[in-house]
Amino acid sequence: MLHFQRWKVILVCGIVLAGFLLALPNLFSASTLAGLPSWLPHKQINLGLDLQGGAHLLYQLDEKEVVEDWLKTVRSDVRDALRGAKPAIGYTDLAQNSASRSVSVKIRNPADFDRALSDLKKLSVSVGGNVFSNFSGSDLDVAKGDDNQITLTITDVGLNQRMGAAIQASIETIRRRVDQLGTTEPVIQREGRNRILVQVPGIQDVERLKNLIGETGKLEFKMVDPSADASQVATNKQVPTGDVLAYGEETPPVPYVLKDEVLLTGQNLVDAQASFDSRTGEPVVTFRFDSAGAKRFGKITQENVGLPFAVLLDNKVITAPRINEPILGGTGQISGNFTVERANDLAVLLRSGALPAKLTAIEERTVGASLGADSIASGKKAALMGLALVVIFMFAAYGLFGLFANLALLINIVLIFGVLSLLGATLTLPGIAGIVLTIGIAVDANVLINERIREEIRSGKSPVASIDAGYTRAMATIIDSNVTTLISTLVLFWLGSGAVRGFAVTLTVGILTSMFTAITVTRMMVAYWLRRARPSLVPI
Repeated sequence: MLHFQRWKVILVCGIVLAGFLLALPNLFSASTLAGLPSWLPHKQINLGLDLQGGAHLLYQLDEKEVVEDWLKTVRSDVRDALRGAKPAIGYTDLAQNSASRSVSVKIRNPADFDRALSDLKKLSVSVGGNVFSNFSGSDLDVAKGDDNQITLTITDVGLNQRMGAAIQASIETIRRRVDQLGTTEPVIQREGRNRILVQVPGIQDVERLKNLIGETGKLEFKMVDPSADASQVATNKQVPTGDVLAYGEETPPVPYVLKDEVLLTGQNLVDAQASFDSRTGEPVVTFRFDSAGAKRFGKITQENVGLPFAVLLDNKVITAPRINEPILGGTGQISGNFTVERANDLAVLLRSGALPAKLTAIEERTVGASLGADSIASGKKAALMGLALVVIFMFAAYGLFGLFANLALLINIVLIFGVLSLLGATLTLPGIAGIVLTIGIAVDANVLINERIREEIRSGKSPVASIDAGYTRAMATIIDSNVTTLISTLVLFWLGSGAVRGFAVTLTVGILTSMFTAITVTRMMVAYWLRRARPSLVPI
């Protein structure tokens, strides 16, 4: 048990050295770290929201808007299915009902009813299945009604699936927007059925973050109705048939009367960048469409030369320039008396894509940097006090063997920081608590070993035999106690979230490294001490 082959010594020393190198970057600032050789590790432990300050935001996705958009799509699909039938199927009273989550249509000719029902049932898709079971239902329930009516109703399982997809799409869109701000390690995750938690450590301009996340980012291109007097329509609230009334972002807002038809959306955008107008020098946003969008944009501008063309973001008119000539290259620019920051934010919104529905902030918390600094100071104080007390106790209780345990404890702490740096983990206040707890747990194994060695000495065994038996017979107890603790931390990580997971991660890493240092590092120190000192008595 006390014999170490050369390859084992090299392996243990290599692991310890790697731990020191991985933990080393945490001692330097980012500027100092940039000047170090590239072959050295550069990854640092990220500080969580409670340690460096930042924003904690909880958003709720508008379920009604998701349903409304879906019903519009279903209504359009019903229209296309009936018109596209061979021969076409006549219909009337095509309408949607948000309260009942349904779309209904009346078939004119009773002879076409069965054919229409068969075609509309094809719009229903099986959802909720997985590799272990069959599908659990369909997203639409297509049912017969009285007087040649067919009703398509959104099912609960279909709505759950659609909400899950909308939440996931929103998370990806928010992540792209937040990443554009240059922040590190944001936490963006689903909470419950229709909520999204956003935690951004280190963010300085929280209002800008909220504005960037809160905007849906829905870009639309519509024609302005030149025959309508926008001021008069806004005053009388009598919008011509086929038109819609929209307002600009100015203060006070300028009214516009637009054609209801959406000619082009932001789904065809492949890039958007903040820039400056070469003639006026004002901030603008340049955009570029994909091939399909470029073709569509070129056709629209070709057919409407001389007419005003409105660009809308979240139903607000950003700009409404006149089309002076066809734009065939698939590129263009949006201008609207922007500031540089607004132009940058607008470009971020367009690049990241639109949210599937509106997000409403239901909880907002801002953690100041000074509060985070206080948390770090308190955490350091607790860790150092705990470490000092443990070191004093171990040395007082076990003498030289306590010194071996203390050296292993310091190596253990370095290994914890090395592993956390390698994983790119985020350290939170509960994570510091996990490290402090690990300091106490780490010497448990050494206490068991040392007490076992004492018992073997009392039984009259030689120093070498006592130490060998102490390590051998304490091993099973050490493994059992650590494995049971490890199981509880894994359950915490599996079922917990946020701060609870941070605590579980640091405690898990601490348990694994403490087992390594107690079983191998201290044993190797004792083995080399025995070879050199050859003691007649064990100073324990």
